[in-house]
Amino acid sequence: MTRKPFSPAAEQNRDAILPVLQTEFKDARSALEIGSGSGQHAVYFAQHLPALNWQASDKKENIAGIKLWLDEAGCKNTSAPIVLDVCKQWPDNKYDAAFAANVAHIMHWHEIEAMFAGLAHVLVPNANFCLYGPFNINGEYTSESNRDFDQWLISRDPQSRIRDKDELDQLAQKNNFSLYQDWEMPSNNRILCWKKLQE
Repeated sequence: MTRKPFSPAAEQNRDAILPVLQTEFKDARSALEIGSGSGQHAVYFAQHLPALNWQASDKKENIAGIKLWLDEAGCKNTSAPIVLDVCKQWPDNKYDAAFAANVAHIMHWHEIEAMFAGLAHVLVPNANFCLYGPFNINGEYTSESNRDFDQWLISRDPQSRIRDKDELDQLAQKNNFSLYQDWEMPSNNRILCWKKLQE
């Protein structure tokens, strides 16, 4: 039997993220969350953004845990979580918003490339993509704690690391996205917001 997963990080950062999403997604009606993890964010943001249909997604092994959170909450504006490996098949549906938290430093670079390419396919023009996590600025760490975290990431997986904002933006631009907002967040995190341009 699957036990309901729990992420302390999701519990801690949700209240800081919510006001940003309330601003950035105020005109959106459907949001795709990439890498929903435990499912806690999906439930919390769906509860506080009732006009927005929240689509949770993750790799197959995490779907059962996400479903436990969604089923328990019973939100009317959440769909069943879908399997999404960014390097494989993306959904046929179109969305006018996308969100991901703490995925860029876990993903390998080719997976980040695949994520932006996939988002370019599933997001409608003028849709917003908000990416939360720690980021370097101009190739520099923004704090000693981020430096320590990065060293831990690399020791665990040499292809994972804190990504540089400019490098992510260059990749986003190649996929027809424009960076329009950079929110400073607690604990040396940020939310980078891109808008998908007209074709």
